[in-house]
Amino acid sequence: MKIIATEKAPAAIGPYSQAVTINGFLFISGQLPINPETGVITTGNAKDMTRQLMNNIGAILTEAGSSLEKIVKTTI
Repeated sequence: MKIIATEKAPAAIGPYSQAVTINGFLFISGQLPINPETGVITTGNAKDMTRQLMNNIGAILTEAGSSLEKIVKTTI
């Protein structure tokens, strides 16, 4: 197991990590739309909030040597 941490995404608050890798998988903790430079939660419309939290996830993926293009998704 390897813990992933970057200053380009909000720091983990509490007893958890931004992400961990284990057995070839990357697990990212839940993200809020917090601007890591200011520590302020992005407010306003859903588009702006989603953009910020996806930027946070992208920064964590980059730190782990991955990218948004490699995310596995499911459909119902």
